[in-house]
Amino acid sequence: MFSGKLVFAQVMGHLPMHGFRRCVDRYRGHYKVQSFTCLDQFLCMAFAQLTYRESLRDIEACLRAQQSKLYHMGIRGGVSRTTLADANESRDWRIYADFAQALIRIARRLYAEDSFALELGETVYALDSTTIDLCLSVFPWAPFQRSKAAVKLHVLLDLRGNIPTFIHISDGRWHDVKVLDELIPEPGAFYIMDRGYIHFARLHRLNQGAAFFVVRARANFRFRRLYSNPIDKTTGLKCDQIVRPDGQHSATDYPDKLRRIKYKDPETGKTLTFLTNNFTLSAITIARLYKSRWQVELFFKWIKQHLRIKRFFGTSENAVKTQIWIAVSVYVLVAIIKKRLDLDPSLYTILQILSVTAFERTPLNQTLGGGEHKSNHYPNHNQLTLFN
Repeated sequence: MFSGKLVFAQVMGHLPMHGFRRCVDRYRGHYKVQSFTCLDQFLCMAFAQLTYRESLRDIEACLRAQQSKLYHMGIRGGVSRTTLADANESRDWRIYADFAQALIRIARRLYAEDSFALELGETVYALDSTTIDLCLSVFPWAPFQRSKAAVKLHVLLDLRGNIPTFIHISDGRWHDVKVLDELIPEPGAFYIMDRGYIHFARLHRLNQGAAFFVVRARANFRFRRLYSNPIDKTTGLKCDQIVRPDGQHSATDYPDKLRRIKYKDPETGKTLTFLTNNFTLSAITIARLYKSRWQVELFFKWIKQHLRIKRFFGTSENAVKTQIWIAVSVYVLVAIIKKRLDLDPSLYTILQILSVTAFERTPLNQTLGGGEHKSNHYPNHNQLTLFN
């Protein structure tokens, strides 16, 4: 019988600990810390994500019930809800944000050769945001509406592997389009966005950075048509035009040409209009690129259902951001393990298995791969047989 590491310890064994220590040192995470280290905090919060804990008291009760196994999990400090609450309140959330970025870099390298729905060599990103509702009286630092608070999660998703490459956490009033100011354009990459990100000065910045964008046009978009490209109407295309913005401010903010494509989706019957600065790909490929943006919507739905980011263990801004970044780290870590161990089950299935096997000692690839674990327990033939 396998008597090695706990499943939880095997999962955490895939963490780049040297990178974690550098993140802690960068923000002086252990300043005046005596016993409960940043790693202890991370492991407790990661345990809460993997096993679907709902509160600090829940985390404390479950871990104290397995007191003899805490050392083997990697947790060296004593676990209590007050200590964990203080750590979430006071330790810089940027420690875990930087560490999540280190995990993201590892995951992107692992998934770089994965196939994509379209045969493109360039990187394709989907940019969108999701809102997490909060109580204004409990979270006054995150105003959204008159009687409501919220935080916004702005995500740039690499569609190869569905890895979030950029994340920005803001209050509910922060406008989506401002996130374009935080991005550094990647030359040759495609940025797929909804019409909420139309701001021609910011789009022109992407164009000057040699990046491509595909964005859904607004109904009131004013333009001057220069000429039209031939199209195959049997594919659902309505037009493929080269235009110049002709609005009061858009013409000044975006002085270059744009490509305007109108497409009727045969599945939904909706007619959509796209704007892009790419003039080489076929019009139907541009339409399919925009359709792939739906992956970011599925990503938001998935993390809200399967990670603990809708109910928070602390009420301060630092505690909320810490919990979100550790949740992102767990998501990316599971994606890394799936790729490294070449596992067939989905991320959802892997999380479900980990939630009930954290304290077992079976090999990780056997636990997650669906193989049967053979026990060395043999029946005692001297035992009286009660039932045939």
